[in-house]
This record gives sequence, structure tokens and C-alpha cells, in this order.
Amino acid sequence: MSPTEIALIVFACVFGGTLLGMFLRVVMPEHHLSDDSKDVIKLGMGLIATIAALVLGLVIATAKTSFDTQDAAVKHTAVKIILLDRVLAQYGPETKETRDLIRLTLAHKVDEIWPEERSQPERLDTPKAAPAGEKIGDRIRQLTPQNDAQRGLQSRALQIADDIMETRWFMFGGMGSSVPAPFLVVVAFWLTFIFGCFGIFAPRNATVVAVLFICALSIAGSIFLILEMDRPFSGVIKISSSPLRYTLSHLGQ
Repeated sequence: MSPTEIALIVFACVFGGTLLGMFLRVVMPEHHLSDDSKDVIKLGMGLIATIAALVLGLVIATAKTSFDTQDAAVKHTAVKIILLDRVLAQYGPETKETRDLIRLTLAHKVDEIWPEERSQPERLDTPKAAPAGEKIGDRIRQLTPQNDAQRGLQSRALQIADDIMETRWFMFGGMGSSVPAPFLVVVAFWLTFIFGCFGIFAPRNATVVAVLFICALSIAGSIFLILEMDRPFSGVIKISSSPLRYTLSHLGQ
């Protein structure tokens, strides 16, 4: 399911719990709402609210760390690609075809991950991506250095190319969700219980309902943002393509 669909489900559960609590207040016997009962319910609410806050904080930190890691990997790749191009340029004119291949491969990859047409889905790890990167490495290995300077540049280019491929596997090999589904289910259950208790204690008027509605909507919004950060190459919150587009504009110069 998409982050929007999950956020809407969480909102429906949380606000539904509020409405259920308001309904239960009407049908519950009066002695179930005595001061002693309310004190026990409030203690339970406080305990669950504390646990829910800790778990939400952990999930937010996990999603943010995953997003920042992927963002750093994109920037690292952009720097390494432009460095590889400059090293090959220093090697000599015989690397022109290899540099052209790097530029074409990067342009194709940018168009796949960040398509110009928003209606087109992003394609993160296509079958042709790995062979294209390996072909660049093979071309560099096939160079025949004529002196020590070219041998050093070839060695440096191979090192950079291997680093780029390693970063690529690191990025797309760990693209699974960093937010476990059981976390979201349990947190949604806790929040539904808390808002159900709010509904039991809250007076039945439009102002209270509106405030609890906004609170439930805010919680659903936070879940939406967490899930969006967990999908760094798609959706509303995604990694910028600017570093790679900047690199692309400077290749071959």
C-alpha cells in the first residue's frame, strides 16, 4: 500500500476510536466512570502514550537515518563520477569513448529514477544498470598505459569505478523498508486506544470533536511523512537529483 493509503487507515482507526469512546460513554453504567475508575484509565493512557511516543521516535529516527544514508550515497556517487571523468580525461584522448559511455549511462539512469514526466513511475534498479557499469570498468582495464603516469591514472580510475559500483550495490541492495509493518500496526492500536479513552472522557460538542479530529489527522500526517522518508526515490519527499544532474552537465568537458 502507498503511504497515503496507510495514513488514511491510521486516521480512520484513531478517529474511529474517538467516536467509539464517545458512544461507550453514553451506554456505560455510571459506576464505571467513577473517580477511581477514571484515575486507573488515565494511568493506563499515560503508560501507553509514553510507550507510543518512544516507539514513534524510534521509527522516525530509523526512517530519517535511512533517508540521509541514501541521500549521502547519491551525493557520493555524483562526486565519484565527475572525478572518474577527470581522471580519464587526464589519461588521454583514447578514453573519449569510455567518457561518452559514462555520460550516456548516467543520463539514462537519471531519467529512469527521476523521470521528467511525473506520470511515469521511477525505475530504480533495472537489469541493464549493472552490466553498463561493469562495461565501463572493462573498458578501463583494457587501456594500455604507455608510461608510469598513465598506469597510475588507470589504477586510480579502476579504484573510483569500483567505488561507484560498490555504492550502487549499497544503495539498491538495501532498498527494503526500514519501518517494520508490525511497528505501525502496534502503534496504530495504541493510538486508537488512547483516543478511545479521550472520547470516553470528552464532552460531546462540536469543538471537542473538531479538536480530536485535527489531532487524529496530525497523527496520520506524521505516519505519512515517516513512510514517505522510507521511500527516498519516490513520492512527495524524495532525494534530489541535483547532484547527479550537476555532474552530468560537467561530464566530457
